[in-house]
Amino acid sequence: MRKFLYLFVLALIAIDQLSKWYAEGNLPFHQSVEILPFFSLYLTYNTGVAFSFLSGVGSTGLVLLTLAITGFMLFLWRRVPADQQLASLGFALVIAGALGNLIDRVTQGHVIDFFLFHTQTWAFAVFNVADSYITVGAIAIVIEELLLLRSKSSKSEPDS
Repeated sequence: MRKFLYLFVLALIAIDQLSKWYAEGNLPFHQSVEILPFFSLYLTYNTGVAFSFLSGVGSTGLVLLTLAITGFMLFLWRRVPADQQLASLGFALVIAGALGNLIDRVTQGHVIDFFLFHTQTWAFAVFNVADSYITVGAIAIVIEELLLLRSKSSKSEPDS
């Protein structure tokens, strides 16, 4: 199963990079292209992490931070028991997302973002496919942990 997930990570990275290549080649910079009343494509560059946090750290600092976090995620992933497939999938998604954004940061000095959810008075941070992987992966890991806690709790309760 794990070998499949390693290949899955590589496929996810390729999808992320292709989406960014397509966005950069076909979308106007800093101009909204409305797809739905609440969703637009909006090409921009992020020199930080989520919500441009840590943008002042610089590209080298963020590369080192990303490598450290990815290394820690790999360390944790290798310790996930085989029966915890949701957590394993979650780690694969987080790692793929981190590496997808790392490729941008190393090759271009910024991350390419282009998805924008919004209303007339509010807009979410512009993000990309790799960011989606990270979000969904983190949610999967948390759900697996909550299910494990619930399972352990129900096993430790005495029968009434």
